[in-house]
Amino acid sequence: MAALRPCRRALVSPLCRAFSGPGCQLAPERAGERRDTAPSRVSGFCPPRKSCHDWIGPPDKHSNLRPVHFYVPENESPLEQKLRKLRQETQEWNQQFWANQNLTFCREKEEFIRSRLKAKGLELRTGSGQKATLDAEEMADFYKEFLSKNFQKHMCYNRDWYKRNFAITFFMGKVALERVWNKLRPKQRKTST
Repeated sequence: MAALRPCRRALVSPLCRAFSGPGCQLAPERAGERRDTAPSRVSGFCPPRKSCHDWIGPPDKHSNLRPVHFYVPENESPLEQKLRKLRQETQEWNQQFWANQNLTFCREKEEFIRSRLKAKGLELRTGSGQKATLDAEEMADFYKEFLSKNFQKHMCYNRDWYKRNFAITFFMGKVALERVWNKLRPKQRKTST
């Protein structure tokens, strides 16, 4: 980059800022903007008020996914708002799916272990009070059965996940082009009459 001519350097800086997005330090002009976070129904995590970036919180106890608090800039364009809302909606959809999936998995796993131990004539707790477990081969039977039973559900999830990610990527490209266009287009000067 050091070999760039001065006229090309002037073009590279706005391009870098346009493609960097709100989570990158390349855009110092955003430092003074207002801090708003999108509402989260997942976690009680709250980033600092003066932050002007997206924040990723600790893993949710039900879904094991990390919730994202999205930064809402003061001068957010309609296209940027649409992208942010699509990302929020996708995050909430993803959190809900995995919370339900993990709950179902744990419940069915406990039922499987209980039924196998009962078939062997064993109790749920050992004589020393520890929880009884099954060996890896028996648990492999459960995992195979669980995945087979939920195959269609996971296929639908993957299809929807890819659709949402392609839509987000498409809108990210549009936002990046909008930012480049806004940086490069000549500013309209107000004339007094």
